[in-house]
Amino acid sequence: MQYVSTRGHAASQSFSEILLGGLAPDGGLYLPAEYPQVSAAELDAWRKLSYADLALEILKKFATDIPQADLKALTHKTYTAEVYCNARSREAAAQITPLWVLEGKNGAQLILQALSNGPTLAFKDMAMQLLGNLFEYTLARQDAELNIFGATSGDTGSAAEYAMRGKKGIRVFMLSPHRKMSAFQTAQMFSLQDPNIFNIAIEGVFDDCQDMVKAVSNDLEYKNRQKIGTVNSINWARVVAQVVYYFRGYLSATAGNEQKVSFAVPSGNFGNICAGHIARMMGLPIDKLVVATNENDVLDEFFRTGVYRVRKSAETYHTTSPSMDISKASNFERFVYDLLDRDADRVRALFRKVDTHGGFDLSGKPGSDGDEFRKVTQYGFVSGKSIHQDRLETIRSVQSKYGVTIDTHTADAVKVAREYLTPGVPMIVLETALPAKFNETIQEALGHDAPRPAGFENIEALPQRFEVMAPDVEQVKKFIASHTGL
Repeated sequence: MQYVSTRGHAASQSFSEILLGGLAPDGGLYLPAEYPQVSAAELDAWRKLSYADLALEILKKFATDIPQADLKALTHKTYTAEVYCNARSREAAAQITPLWVLEGKNGAQLILQALSNGPTLAFKDMAMQLLGNLFEYTLARQDAELNIFGATSGDTGSAAEYAMRGKKGIRVFMLSPHRKMSAFQTAQMFSLQDPNIFNIAIEGVFDDCQDMVKAVSNDLEYKNRQKIGTVNSINWARVVAQVVYYFRGYLSATAGNEQKVSFAVPSGNFGNICAGHIARMMGLPIDKLVVATNENDVLDEFFRTGVYRVRKSAETYHTTSPSMDISKASNFERFVYDLLDRDADRVRALFRKVDTHGGFDLSGKPGSDGDEFRKVTQYGFVSGKSIHQDRLETIRSVQSKYGVTIDTHTADAVKVAREYLTPGVPMIVLETALPAKFNETIQEALGHDAPRPAGFENIEALPQRFEVMAPDVEQVKKFIASHTGL
């Protein structure tokens, strides 16, 4: 399996060669030269597998340069009930991503797939725990070290830091928007005292943080000298790890391969739902991929109109589903590459226009950049938007009807999922996080605190360690250099 850049100028690479990096040298994102296909016989056989063994079967299609015995050891080390111990029961923990059926009226099922049982109580753990083990394995083989540089709107940062803390040869430098995460999210990251973890709070919004990560990734001399890698959602291994739970959700919700399901996904950076797109391209019988946005509705606008229009920092709303407060979706380029029939020259031109003009238009109208929007439905994509009042009402209704408390991002997905329910097609909502991470909004919606797993009772009171900086790339680069000794 070889990987190519969406912008066409980078040389093909193996899985291990792109594992530790982010952007390709030409500024594009890596994708397989062709998607591996999954047969009906394989799907039948996979129904009986544990989550760890299912992860092995999918990973070995993409990581063909890693011995299968080593991949098996890595997946079995990662996906255990002990790691995903925040589930409601021991049985649920053993399933890793259990399903909860919420609604079943008129033949249309609404199902939650629990993805927040890991150490930081968010779906990011599903990929990040594997990534930490893959990084440590690869660095040991190469006798090398790595400085991870990333940006987070809330959950990626803590998931990365908990996965990498104490790992030999790894340091983490994580940017986050100052005072724009929930108190719980902030405490999860900033309370870590491990010497290989560095938190940098940027006076701006998430997109400012993300732009700085891209700027450093594009400075190839600095990136190589400082041995910079990334764990952001642009990292291909993260996307692959997320593909696994789409297969698990489908196999758990159906009895045979003739049945289709839909998935509703809270979307900001397009990483989570991009994994669903890849699963569908591999042959997983997915009907709809429902993109659910919050007030920052860049993706909803594209999937309704064909116009991709990024917002400036001042136009990005600070909302009660803050992990989706993103106005430039990094992984969207991967889908556009497929939508444009893998025409790397056009992809490069369109995303250059994003930088110069703030977006592009594929609606097919006079003066537009193309007419590929007409093909979007062929890929199963639909979308919708949820605002603060919607998520409050959804949290209340799910609690009242089913006795289940959901977080704000999951509420956005449930709200939009209900708009696309189809009889006979289960709708699986990918749960984002445990509600305790967004307790302020849970209190507003329900009038009481969200339940907290053991060990997280007073996390906000722990001592915090972080640096506050302006959105200045050179200042951040100097900080990294001064703490690596390179």
